[in-house]
Amino acid sequence: MEDEPDTARMLAKGLREQTYAVDVATDGDVALYQIAINTYDLVLLDVMLPGKDGFVVCRELRASGATVPVLMLTARDAVQDRIVGLDTGADDYLTKPFDFHELLARMRALLRRGPALLPETLAIADLRINTRSHHVHRGDRPIPLTAKEYALLEYLARHAGTVVTRAAIADHVWDESYDPFSNLIEVYVQRLRRKIDADSPRRLLHTQRGAGYMLTAAEAPRRS
Repeated sequence: MEDEPDTARMLAKGLREQTYAVDVATDGDVALYQIAINTYDLVLLDVMLPGKDGFVVCRELRASGATVPVLMLTARDAVQDRIVGLDTGADDYLTKPFDFHELLARMRALLRRGPALLPETLAIADLRINTRSHHVHRGDRPIPLTAKEYALLEYLARHAGTVVTRAAIADHVWDESYDPFSNLIEVYVQRLRRKIDADSPRRLLHTQRGAGYMLTAAEAPRRS
């Protein structure tokens, strides 16, 4: 959530290129509404939002019981402002102008916290996913992936062993522009399956008909 539309669009573009699904809100009330109706892994919150500012948004967010990590972005560099931001419930605070790679590093740190500390390398059988470099290997074979293919694989890997619904994938891998009537998710699942399961006798990516998809080292009960 950014106070300057052009800055918000540029930031969203950069994050999408890094495989993140991004929704943008340009005022505090819209930000609170979107957080209330969607499930987010992380909120980037600008202090100088029109209407309700970032401090108010964060305070109301925490008062509602929401535990989503919040990274505040602001041009204010006074120590007191940082203290206020953290006291309202923000998890981290980054002062503008900032280096985009530092922002990504802070985001990764907050996303790793979650309910439990997430490892840098995710492993399912002989599939290895480096969440920092985005390098993927199946055994000794490197697997080149597009940004969206990688985002889908990492999301499935973080929920390995459980069925992930199309709705959950749409929320966490795509953004608000996703068309729920399209077959885009199925197309990407098929592309991903061809890449990670190619030349491997053991299939890892399974379709649970009528339910969703599962990445697992165990034999899935139903496959397609």
